[in-house]
Amino acid sequence: IFSKIDEHYPATISPKVIQEVIRGYIAFDGLLISDDLSMQALSGDFKERAKAALGAGCDVVLHCNGKMDEMVSVVAGAQPMTDTACRRWLTAVDLLPKIEPLDPIETLAQFNHLMKI
Repeated sequence: IFSKIDEHYPATISPKVIQEVIRGYIAFDGLLISDDLSMQALSGDFKERAKAALGAGCDVVLHCNGKMDEMVSVVAGAQPMTDTACRRWLTAVDLLPKIEPLDPIETLAQFNHLMKI
């Protein structure tokens, strides 16, 4: 909680932090991914956590602990990505470095050479 900005909500679900500071003051127009919805700073069920993060302005919600019942609840609280979120996603993907296909035999040979095997 950034109490000088929003004394009631953690940044992940704070419209003040996301809309006013990140999108407004900082003018960040990139893909905004929530913090892990299973973090202890958030309360309530996971459906509500997902709704709150997306409602505050996150483009994508993140759930990291792998508990299936929680993941199902997160999905239930999610919504289709907006056109703006899709644009931001595609822009972010375009910025990723292009990865060449991996040749496992050549990679193993390089590893063995480096390890002097």
